[in-house]
Amino acid sequence: MSAIAPSASALDSTASAPVRHDWTVEEVRALFERPFAEVLFRAQQVHRAHFDPNEVQVSTLLSIKTGRCPEDCKYCPQSVRWNTGLDEEALLPVEVVRDAARKAREAGSQRFCMGAAWRRPKDRQIDRVIELIEAVREEGLETCLTLGMLTAEQAERLREAGLDYYNHNLDTSPEYYEEIITTRTYQDRLETLEHVRASGMKTCCGGIVGMGETRDDRAGLLVQLANLPEHPQSVPINQLVRVPGTPLDDVEALDPLEFVRTIAIARILMPAARVRLSAGREDMSDEMQALCFLAGANSVFYGDRLLTTGNPDVDADRALFERLGIHSDGLSADP
Repeated sequence: MSAIAPSASALDSTASAPVRHDWTVEEVRALFERPFAEVLFRAQQVHRAHFDPNEVQVSTLLSIKTGRCPEDCKYCPQSVRWNTGLDEEALLPVEVVRDAARKAREAGSQRFCMGAAWRRPKDRQIDRVIELIEAVREEGLETCLTLGMLTAEQAERLREAGLDYYNHNLDTSPEYYEEIITTRTYQDRLETLEHVRASGMKTCCGGIVGMGETRDDRAGLLVQLANLPEHPQSVPINQLVRVPGTPLDDVEALDPLEFVRTIAIARILMPAARVRLSAGREDMSDEMQALCFLAGANSVFYGDRLLTTGNPDVDADRALFERLGIHSDGLSADP
């Protein structure tokens, strides 16, 4: 009985408590150990206190510069270190990106996210990316970028150009991080997030589960996210996509219910954030996705590609949303 008391206390305090930035790994581990139905019930209570429980925000993600990334992230097919057969592409022209943004808007997306496989962009590359931001904004979409690490000056330039969100994930817990990436430190990531916050842009920051990490590592990742000075406005929770040629190709798949539990605890810890179902949805059943929405997920990536990996097509998502009674302002537009 003594082992249950701390976890029950942590769970019972979440629905009515003020937003916190002082979670401990022990508290979050206790949440992971509670019965599944209890965790989902509390996550749904928190979710309903901050959002319409049947509404989702819809984003589209486009790779604007693909391949030859110098980093050694073990999950990523774009790393120059892994032989994944990926076709490399230079930075896309403005009109190609504009056309993709227009199609995304017409399909129902509200935010257009662009990713470039760079370690850290050069200032001249920022010049070109600003042209893409302007083109997407002209199509009436929110804008998000992920370009790698940023300096404070680069973050300020992107904000001045009208960028709404910058994505920079923590990926995993500090303790497991070096098992996945050695070419940049955890502190590097935290510093880029600080530059983004200081500039006044919104942050998009989450991680990846199913990379062989322990439950404690999943708790540690969520603690890091929840204890940031400001909760990320968007929290993408990715399920590892096992890509042949990467070192994590043969890692054991994560239990689907453990993924749903991770979504629920992210919602409990970060009540007002958009918790996004990101990579890995192509391998999720409709039933698993429905549980994720019940657990507090209220954002998805939309469209048949996420950078270089697959994603459910638009028609499949529309059909699922209709079955679940889910709505989105963007999806009210004619397809």
